[in-house]
Amino acid sequence: MSLPTSEPVIGRPILTAAETRAAEEAIFAAGTPVIDLMEKAGAAVAEAAWRFAAMPPTLILCGPGNNGGDGYVVARHLAERGVHVRVATAGEPRTEAAKVMRARWDGPVEPIAGARPAPLLIDGLFGTGLARALDDELVHHVARLAVAAKLRIAIDLPSGVETDSGALLSAVPHFDLTVALGALKPAHLLQPAASRCGRVAVADIGLAAHAKAWEVARPHLAAPGAADHKYTRGLVTVIGGAMPGASLLAAMAAQRAGAGYVVLTGEGSGGPHALVRRDEAEALADTRTGAVVIGPGLGRDAGARRRLRAALGAGHPLVIDADGLALLADGGLSHLRRLAVPAVLTPHEGEFRRLFGEPAGSKIDRARDAAARSGAVVVLKGADSVVAHPDGRVAVAAAAPAWLASAGTGDVLAGIMGAMIARGLDPFTAAQAALWLHGDAAERAGAGLIADDLPAHLAASLAVCA
Repeated sequence: MSLPTSEPVIGRPILTAAETRAAEEAIFAAGTPVIDLMEKAGAAVAEAAWRFAAMPPTLILCGPGNNGGDGYVVARHLAERGVHVRVATAGEPRTEAAKVMRARWDGPVEPIAGARPAPLLIDGLFGTGLARALDDELVHHVARLAVAAKLRIAIDLPSGVETDSGALLSAVPHFDLTVALGALKPAHLLQPAASRCGRVAVADIGLAAHAKAWEVARPHLAAPGAADHKYTRGLVTVIGGAMPGASLLAAMAAQRAGAGYVVLTGEGSGGPHALVRRDEAEALADTRTGAVVIGPGLGRDAGARRRLRAALGAGHPLVIDADGLALLADGGLSHLRRLAVPAVLTPHEGEFRRLFGEPAGSKIDRARDAAARSGAVVVLKGADSVVAHPDGRVAVAAAAPAWLASAGTGDVLAGIMGAMIARGLDPFTAAQAALWLHGDAAERAGAGLIADDLPAHLAASLAVCA
């Protein structure tokens, strides 16, 4: 028995460049002309800019492709609202739709090389699908105009960003707002591109696609009811080891994340009076256990290996972190496929490489490959944490506060995940919920946070999820 919860909350969909093209082609095949979709996209960007920037004099940069065509539409719509708009180009339109939109714009057009700055800069040079670096001279002029602007808005993606990996193909200025057309793209969430996008708004242009990836959203976590008790709220066991402080952090996080009963094994003292200390064998034999967290402070000696084997064989849902991952890297991944419920692995980049080598592709591709190979839910941590299920589903968390790059914060995350699983969420959903709570608690803790600060802020984070 576990706490009631709603259906898993699915965040905003994420489409790759190829998936976006396929969704657009489906619209065209159904009878919508390209220029109609471009008109809709440009109008949506103009509306977003109007709401965001209070519309000072504006310079719109238009490229030769359809992103530039969108820019001409934006210029026309803003001019119709009385905004002083100028357009600077990096070349004449090359696509038929962009040529039509250029013809519909009756305002001034100037070469980007001689363009004067404006308080608001809108980048419509290159969007989804860019696969090469920009010309050095063009990069120079974009940087010159961006530095002089007070506000910067990008249409779909900042120019110079690779859509699927989030790589920077050229130097890219920081934007205040990026208006994603139809759906988020991986680069809106993956670093380093995500740090250049600023706030990301999604303009609905009618794309209909079955997304295989989405943004981690705020979870819905029902509060305990009158019939609940400590076991229905979930029993979490944290396996201690060589460094008791790390496992204590994980246990305290599990408590603060709503687990009704938390057991900590191993030596050590301190912590809340409600924390129960037990012998490891007794704890793993408890059939009421909803999740076992192993790895924080575990160590890597023979005793640690024995504890990991015992946890793997106990039949409980597992969260494996830190030292547990290091031990798995030494030939232990094969054990994961025999588990009844997928384990959750929480590697950072270094741990990931030791476990899985160097799979090709974006961070999403690598996490998805690792989950398929291991049969586990893989949480590839970082400022752009990715959660991958063995069946190919993926969720990407929005950028977490950089102050989380501190010792012990991963132990806290592991404890939160244990609590989410123990309350009845499946491992994939639990990992997403834990990432959201972890990031929200960090926002509340503020600058200079340390891992010990996070558990105290989880109550407020939980309160907004009920």
